[in-house]
Amino acid sequence: MLMEKKINIVMTYKGTALYLVKAVSHKDYEMEVKFDNLSMVIQLPQGTMEFSSNKNDKQDILSMLLAEIKNYTFPVRMTKDGKVTDVKNIDMLFESILNKFQQIPENQKAQIKAQLLKAFGAKAFKGNMEMVTAIYPDKPVNKGDSWVINTKLESGISANVTTTYKYSENSSDYNLIVGNSKLETADKNAYVKLNGMQMKYDLTGNMISEIKVDKMSGWIIEAKIKQDYHGDVYLKENPQMPDEMKIPMILKNDITFSNK
Repeated sequence: MLMEKKINIVMTYKGTALYLVKAVSHKDYEMEVKFDNLSMVIQLPQGTMEFSSNKNDKQDILSMLLAEIKNYTFPVRMTKDGKVTDVKNIDMLFESILNKFQQIPENQKAQIKAQLLKAFGAKAFKGNMEMVTAIYPDKPVNKGDSWVINTKLESGISANVTTTYKYSENSSDYNLIVGNSKLETADKNAYVKLNGMQMKYDLTGNMISEIKVDKMSGWIIEAKIKQDYHGDVYLKENPQMPDEMKIPMILKNDITFSNK
């Protein structure tokens, strides 16, 4: 019989990305993106693990991988209303980088690649970016007006997001847009593989956003986002676990974007 046990896990992701506009058309922007630094801190009951692209430790394979990512650029296409329509080469980038590390066994490479894609891959990049860029209405609005935007998050858990945005404040140098979102697992029957286990998610939640937009350029000055998920995770039966296991889960995320 399994005893119920509460486990608290705190994960902190930090990164700086450089955006260079290469071309502008009547409908979108073509940009070149490069990560300047990346780091992860994972706090578990048994201890804390830290990984950083600025670390110089040949024994720390994940930090070395993050450092390698800094050497590459990838193209991104974004519409005038903030929707990311294309992110190229970033998924192939991880495979190319991993091939440089001959000391990593092939089965571990597959696990590492899957984790990197979940955190920093094309789908994750698109979802994270659209949290703060896919916020604009399809027609002119005045202070106090509201509008609805549908997007999708793909960082770790695939979720459909419906957000009601409001033009809340008109200051001298920025406009403040406030968002109130409902989040729900995109496909509750879809299993994803993580650390060799097949699992599926049944989560719902909400997200509150406060986004400052530069009045001249329309680019994001600062965004503060709070996410709150709750529900269940199901581990699929396998030879070591003959019955499916349901695990209650609560996820709380505090996210900050800044152009500084």
